[in-house]
This record gives sequence, structure tokens and C-alpha cells, in this order.
Amino acid sequence: MKILVTGASGYLGGRLCHALLRQGYSVRALVRSTSDISGLPPHLEIVCGDITDYASLLAACSSCSVVFHVAALVEPWLPDPSRFFSVNVGGLKNVLKAVKEGHTVEKLIYTSSFFALGPTDGGLADENQVHHEKYFCTEYERSKVAADKIAMQAASDGVPIVLLYPGVIYGSGKVTAGNVVARMIVERFSGRLPGYIGYGNDKFSFSHVEDVVEGHIAAMKKGEAGNRYLLTGENASFKYVFDMAAVITDTAKPILSIPLWVIEAYGWLSVLYSRITGKLPLISPPTVHVLRHQWEYSCEKAKRELDYRPRNLREGLAGVLLWMKDSGLIRY
Repeated sequence: MKILVTGASGYLGGRLCHALLRQGYSVRALVRSTSDISGLPPHLEIVCGDITDYASLLAACSSCSVVFHVAALVEPWLPDPSRFFSVNVGGLKNVLKAVKEGHTVEKLIYTSSFFALGPTDGGLADENQVHHEKYFCTEYERSKVAADKIAMQAASDGVPIVLLYPGVIYGSGKVTAGNVVARMIVERFSGRLPGYIGYGNDKFSFSHVEDVVEGHIAAMKKGEAGNRYLLTGENASFKYVFDMAAVITDTAKPILSIPLWVIEAYGWLSVLYSRITGKLPLISPPTVHVLRHQWEYSCEKAKRELDYRPRNLREGLAGVLLWMKDSGLIRY
């Protein structure tokens, strides 16, 4: 069985390719010509293309029985927000069209995000939540909501699609926008982030990357077409993450709590600097908008139907911190 993975050079996509190969599957990786593929495993069929280029995508789908559509533009802010829609929405439309036209794909696994379901603000939500669409914290969130509607309509039209919603993914590997926990830990231990962001009122559902990968493979084997599955984990604040990191490393906990309005002001300055230099900021105003809300989700359905078993934050962070220390990213 041939499997296509879009976004194969990304943080999650690369891990998924490794895991599929370990389980004996034949894997084809769709990557852009400019992608860094140094982290991809050998014995992988690599094809150059782009999900925004339909012809290359259709060719990549040829003879594949399963498609993992993992590719996405994951950033809290971009100078050109239209890119979120061309990649996250337009890319999904192209994948769906290629699956229909190719006639070989038996199952499409689509990686969405819990942001597509919206903030929970005081409650614990599951797959039944629908985004209120009264406001969007980021353009990324807006694009994932739009894409989610397209995916659900495709399911209604009979496309064999399974929808997955990871939480905040963290783990060892690339320290990118797709691994924001690792990025913030680097900033914390380097001293560039001298305290907590806010007062711990934020809540997120944290998902270890290896658990999310296993959840994807389980969705291929057991997931029912048309169903949604949250691949989330322990719900906690970033204050809790910083405190747990201090406990694990036997270092002092932060003593400052930086108000969100201060972080937002810094974010505006970072955006201005980004427009001058072209380097994307670590903190931007949309990031602060996200932190003003809660995003607590239950993964009971995935546990029940996919045998999804997410690890707790203490276990997951212990491994990440050790890897970061061994890699020279942090010292403690």
C-alpha cells in the first residue's frame, strides 16, 4: 500500500513519515523544491510539488491508497495574511479534487487543529463544538475554520475523509512555529523571557508529537470516514508548563508575571521589526489574543475509538527538556 504525506518536511509530517516507514508502509513524501529534507528518513520516495499547485499534487496522489494531508501554514502572524487561505484552504480544496480525480485513494486523513473548533472559555469541549465565528484570534484560526467547513462538506458528499484535531503539539525536533512550547522554553532558559506570560488564566490542550503521530496512524487503521477526532492531551496553562519545567530541571521558577498588555506592546514592536527585517516575530499581537482565551478539549472519543493514549505533561516535558539540554539548546 502506497501512502502520500503532504507537508512531509514539516515538524509533524516528518515524524509521521518515520513512523509509517518503521511500520513497513511504502511512503511518498510531497515536499517543495525549497524544503529542508535533511531530517527525512532514507527509503522514502520524495516528489517535489506544492499543495497550491494542483498538477503536482494530482501526480503525487497517483497510485496512492491513503493520503495524509498534514501540510499547513502554521504561524500566528504573517505580513500577508492571504497566504493562510491560499495554503490552508486552497491547498485542502486541491487535495480533495485530486483525491476525487485520482480514483485510487481509499482514505484521506486531514490534519486540522483544535483552533478550528474555537475557544472553550470556561468549559471542556469535544468534537461536537462548532466555532462561534464571532471573532478570530489569528488569521491562521480563521483559515482553519474555513477549511474545516470544506472538509465536513466533503465528508457529507461521500469523500472518505477522517478529520483530526491536534492540540498544541510539542516534543523534540525542529524548533519552529509548529513547536511553540520548545521555542518558549528556549526563550525562558536563555533569559530572554524573564517571567510568565500573563497570570496563568490561559488553558491549552497539549499534545506530544509522538502521540499525535500514533493517533494519525490509528485514524488510518480504525478511523471512521466522516468522523472528527481530537488528538489533544493534558489541559494546562503556559504558567504550569514553566513551573513544571522548573521542577523537572531543579531550577528556580519564574518570579515575574508579565501582563498581557505589555506582551502585546512588545508584539507590535516585533511586528514593526519584522516588516523591516523580514524575520517573523516570536511574539505578535495575535499570539496575545490567543492567550486571552481558554482552549480546553477532551480526547475521550479518540481514546475510545482509536485507542489514543496521550502522555501527561510531566512525562512529555521531561523528555523534551533532556533532548534540549543534550542538543545544546538550553542549559540547566
